[in-house]
Amino acid sequence: MLTQDVSHELTEVLQQIQSEGKEPTVALVRARLNTFVPIPALIKVIKDWKHSKHVPKVEVSAKEINSDEKIAKLEKQITDLTMRLDKLEKKFSQS
Repeated sequence: MLTQDVSHELTEVLQQIQSEGKEPTVALVRARLNTFVPIPALIKVIKDWKHSKHVPKVEVSAKEINSDEKIAKLEKQITDLTMRLDKLEKKFSQS
């Protein structure tokens, strides 16, 4: 399973909320994130932030490519491989 680190994004959101003079809440942080972070992870991050102004490393599942993109990518790969195979067959048939 692919993961991505969202600690930096969380830090930026928390700093932004703090600079506005607001208290970070799960709802406020979640609304400003571009990446989905589970609520238990957000609760821990906010507690750590309030205590030490530090965001622990948080990794979430990386967004998967949707089916249409996967199919298009595979179709292109098949086309490319078929062309390469045709070239190799022609090369060996001429030898």
